[in-house]
Amino acid sequence: MNRLTVIAGPTAVGKGTVVRWLLAKDPNIQVSVSATTRSPRPGEIHGESYFFVSNEEFDQMVQDGELLEYAVVHGENRYGTPRKPVEEALKAGREVILEIDIQGARQIRQSMPSANLVFIAPPNWEELERRLATRGTETPEQIAIRLETAKQEIAAMEEFDHVVINHEVAQCGQEVLDLIQAS
Repeated sequence: MNRLTVIAGPTAVGKGTVVRWLLAKDPNIQVSVSATTRSPRPGEIHGESYFFVSNEEFDQMVQDGELLEYAVVHGENRYGTPRKPVEEALKAGREVILEIDIQGARQIRQSMPSANLVFIAPPNWEELERRLATRGTETPEQIAIRLETAKQEIAAMEEFDHVVINHEVAQCGQEVLDLIQAS
């Protein structure tokens, strides 16, 4: 069975962009699609970007043990990783990446200690603020909440097996790919 890789880091650090880079470079990598109670952003597709579910559906998934991990993110929406597709992909010999938050990474560390935990860090705080502001998907209030969460997330990076600084997507992606291939 291949090793699960968890990619986490603060909001707007570029996790999704790095993951897309990885997918373009290695056809054996599969990204787990998370379930979430938040509304879709423009361009997001149910079943590809996320499984968009109601609070009731999410509660049922938790109750039925269908999630490897789950958490409330930014004090508002819930996210979780469906167990079955991850286990099936690992058994089939695929490299599986979970792009999740710090809370979820901690749960994976407990439930799957062999997982490879990679923290994507910003070059500096100012760059993280700039990336979040230029994304244009959050209100000023949401940005403030996300930056507060980011402080806590950055403080937790020593809990990870590896820290990779995202100065530039290709450089960061290659470092992560090297870590995946070495595991």
